Amino acid sequence: MTSISMPNIWVLGDGQLGAMMKHAGQPLGLNITPVDIMTPSDARLPLGANDLITAEREQWPESSLSLQLSQHPHFINGGVFTRLADRYSQKSLLDDIQVATAPWRLVDSNVSNAELFQQLGERVLLKRRTGGYDGKGQHWLNASNNSAIPNDWRELSIAEQAIAFDEEVSLVGARDANGQCHFYPLMLNLHQDGILMATLAPLARLKPLQAKAQAMLSRIMNSLDYVGVMAMECFRLGDDLLVNELAPRVHNSGHWTQMGCHINQFELHLRALANLAIPELSIKCQVAMVNLIGVEYDPRWLSLANTELYWYGKEVRPGRKVGHLNINATDPERLSETLKTLKLWLPSQYQAPLTWLDDNK
Repeated sequence: MTSISMPNIWVLGDGQLGAMMKHAGQPLGLNITPVDIMTPSDARLPLGANDLITAEREQWPESSLSLQLSQHPHFINGGVFTRLADRYSQKSLLDDIQVATAPWRLVDSNVSNAELFQQLGERVLLKRRTGGYDGKGQHWLNASNNSAIPNDWRELSIAEQAIAFDEEVSLVGARDANGQCHFYPLMLNLHQDGILMATLAPLARLKPLQAKAQAMLSRIMNSLDYVGVMAMECFRLGDDLLVNELAPRVHNSGHWTQMGCHINQFELHLRALANLAIPELSIKCQVAMVNLIGVEYDPRWLSLANTELYWYGKEVRPGRKVGHLNINATDPERLSETLKTLKLWLPSQYQAPLTWLDDNK
């Protein structure tokens, strides 16, 4: 029998997403190597001509390692990362391909506060073009107090209309090398201070929006000739969706698939990159995902029979994602009991997200 040669896949970045990709690659026989690009090094990686490169982040510092990886001819989606990492070019893409997003404009050196309020409404959100995440890199302007554009935000930010959305949802999907797209069900998300706190999926009442969301993300991935997993975060306004952010990688809101689907988002990404077969995505159960942010490890989490813990092994700091819990939500009563217990074990900022999960189950 002829042996099958599987590609080596290098990950630009070695955070929790890279670690979970490495774990997902092992059952497939794939050698996944996350690379620390944050620590200066003059080392050279033993990259093969047929190796594949992916990334767990949209931006990275320039170093000998990041240059070696990003300049490799098989850096999949290489041009996409920089394009979507800049909110100006990301929003421009959405407008060009006619995918709905919040009204916006570039904050250039000439625009006045009055012009922004006239064009975008009485509340305007400034977002740094690059680098902002988890609520960082944002600044609100309000016509009621005549707040002004900070000078150091001009040319470096975009302005968006404040959207009075009903809910926040996201869609995680993948496009393979043959152009076929694959999708998970829509996910319901809750953010607190700009940080994702909880996700619930699948949810029956979101099914009517599934086809619309898939058409939007398909158009985006096809326009970029994208290969791999991409996440699309949206505002829901009634029966309409507006794209808020795109992430050309595996995504926090897709962590529920580790428990809820027979092929999780990390494995799906690797299958697409390595051109392996992708069967129909089969859902095993509804899952409530809870992000663990700035909290110490608690061994009591392991006593919850319907719960899986993913601990990232990172130093605990305020606002830092250090792990997540996936809770089987198939039995509503059992889910309520688990959430009630977690309310006793987690700090005060978790009371509202845990109640939100219970209310939406």
